[in-house]
Amino acid sequence: MSYALITGASGGIGLCIAEQLALKGYNLLLIARSESKLSEIKAKLSNQYKVQIQYLTLDISSNHSHQQIKEWVLINNWSVSILVNNAGYGLWDSVEESSLADLQNMIQLNTTSVVNICHTFIPILRKSDKSYIMNIASTASYQAVPYLSTYAATKSFIVLFTRGLRWELKDSSISVTCVSPGATSTGFIDRAGMDKLREKAEKFSMKPELVARIAVRAMLNKQAEVIPGFANWLSVQLTYILPKSLIEKIALGLYKK
Repeated sequence: MSYALITGASGGIGLCIAEQLALKGYNLLLIARSESKLSEIKAKLSNQYKVQIQYLTLDISSNHSHQQIKEWVLINNWSVSILVNNAGYGLWDSVEESSLADLQNMIQLNTTSVVNICHTFIPILRKSDKSYIMNIASTASYQAVPYLSTYAATKSFIVLFTRGLRWELKDSSISVTCVSPGATSTGFIDRAGMDKLREKAEKFSMKPELVARIAVRAMLNKQAEVIPGFANWLSVQLTYILPKSLIEKIALGLYKK
């Protein structure tokens, strides 16, 4: 069985996607910043699912991370047929009050790194008779979200980039899927600094295991786009029906600090 390469694989949705793919017999290439977490995951999943697991400790927001990942794969002659761009995070604050360095790093990780890795791995994925790209966006990508303005914009970029890439590769062996989760019980709230919204968010959060099952099924079924959870799907449909000003005013009420 070939390998699935997953970024942001040390926790949350990324880890659950790794487990779903291991369950289906895929070998795994896991990338994240925490070597201790990746080492634990390798030991657990390789023992449980009897698949080959390798990991690379790397901050993919660095400018040349895509080249490092490619070299790691090519040197070891691993066949990659699945690419999952999951790594990303949000920042909860106004643009004015946010650190510019933090905003730039988030933009780099959430958008530029995804483009870089896709560009780098498309020729590698073409070598397989059947291969897949999964890019993780967010329900936040379908409208402006005050106080998550930059995060929502980066995820909107991912939706449009993934849609376009799917059309570009429609006659190839590569299927491209965009997954847009809503609130999910991961470390997102901690990283985004959204402690005050934790209780509210948890009421509507999905379990990452369920999101991962839906995402992997959609990818392997070659779906273009999937929004896990009926409530999340409905909220996105409303953005096409209701005035944007109303949707964004509601978002302002939810997220204003």
